[in-house]
Amino acid sequence: MAKICIVLHDLRGGGAEKMMVRLANQMIEDGDHVDMILITEGGSNKPYLSEEVNLIELRCERTLNAFSPLRSALKRCQPDGILAALTHINVITAITCASLGWLKKLSVSERNAFSLDKKVNSDKVMKATYFLAPYIYRLLPNPVIAVSKGVAQDLVDTTVVRAKDVVTAPNPVITKETELAAQQPPKHPWLIDKSMPTVIAVGRLSYQKGFDMLLNAFSDVQKNIPSRLIIFGEGELREELEQQVNDLGLTDNVSLPGYSDNIIAEMKAADLYVLSSRFEGSPNAIVEAMSVGTQVVAFDCPHGAREILQDGQVAPLIEYLNIKQLAKETEFSLNKFVKSKELRAHALNTFSSLVSATIYKGFILKSQSK
Repeated sequence: MAKICIVLHDLRGGGAEKMMVRLANQMIEDGDHVDMILITEGGSNKPYLSEEVNLIELRCERTLNAFSPLRSALKRCQPDGILAALTHINVITAITCASLGWLKKLSVSERNAFSLDKKVNSDKVMKATYFLAPYIYRLLPNPVIAVSKGVAQDLVDTTVVRAKDVVTAPNPVITKETELAAQQPPKHPWLIDKSMPTVIAVGRLSYQKGFDMLLNAFSDVQKNIPSRLIIFGEGELREELEQQVNDLGLTDNVSLPGYSDNIIAEMKAADLYVLSSRFEGSPNAIVEAMSVGTQVVAFDCPHGAREILQDGQVAPLIEYLNIKQLAKETEFSLNKFVKSKELRAHALNTFSSLVSATIYKGFILKSQSK
C-alpha cells in the first residue's frame, strides 16, 4: 500500500479538480492511502470525494500564505509520493518540499496549454508564478506530468523545460461512479422532452471555452435545422453570453442553466456534444460524451482534442476558430447515424480511472523504487 498526497487549491467545479477527485478515489479503491490537501477549502467537487480520502483543508486566504501550513500538513502525512496540480500550486508545493528535502517525492502536473493559460492570468503574482514555474520544473528530480502530448510539447516549445523533463498521463475520466451516473435520467426539460434535436456544451463561461463562437455557429445552424443548445457551466462571461443570445434572437433555443450535478446523464440524452474552446489541456467532456455514445465535434484547438479524436478519425475535428465550418459540421452531425459502440469503446480503452491511476502511480512512486 502506497501513501500518496495530492495537493490542490480547492475542489471547485473545474476539470482539474474533478480529475484529481477521480484519481484519488481510484487510488483508494486500489488499496492505497490518500491524503488530499487543499490550500483553501471546499468546492463543488467536494461531495464526490471518497470518504476514505483524508481531506485536509488549510483555509489559507492566498497561496502565498500557504508555505507554513502546507509544510506542517505534509510532515504530518509523511507520504511516499506527492502530486501537485495547477501551476501556482506546483510552485508553492515545490518550494515547500525543497524546505523538507522531499523534492524526490514530488511530481507536479500541468493541466493546460502553458503558453496560452499564462496569457489569461493578469494578476501580478500569477504572472510571476508563470515566469518562475518552468525554471523550477527543469530542476525537479521527477518529470512534469502533462495531460496530453500537446500540453507537454507546448511546455517544451515555449519555456526552458526540456523534452526529458515532461511525461504524459491520461485523465481518469471514466469511473464506476460515472458509469452509474450515466444510468440516471437527465434533469434539463429540453432533454427530458426532446421535441427537437439538442446540442450541449460544458465548461466555465469564460473566454477560453469559446462559447461566443459556438453561439454564432448555432445561429447559423438554426437557419436549416430547428434545434436547441444547452451550455452547462458558470463563469464571468454569463451576462455577455446572455446578451449575445438575446441579440441573436435565440432566447427560445439556448439555455444556460449553470452547473449540472450529473452532467454525464445530460450528455447521454443529448444528440451532440460540441467543443468550441480556444485552448485546452485534455478536454475531458469529449471523453465523457463519447463514453455514453454521444456524437462529438470539436475545434482542433491547442491541445488534446486531436489526440483524443485520433486526428479526426474517431469524430470530426473542425479547423481552429472556423465558425462557419463548426456550424456546417454541427448540422451534418445532427443528421447522421452515430456509431455509439465505437465511441464508447474508444473512451473506455484509454481514459478509464483504473488505467490512469496505474500510470500516475508509476510516475509518482518511481523515485521511491530507485
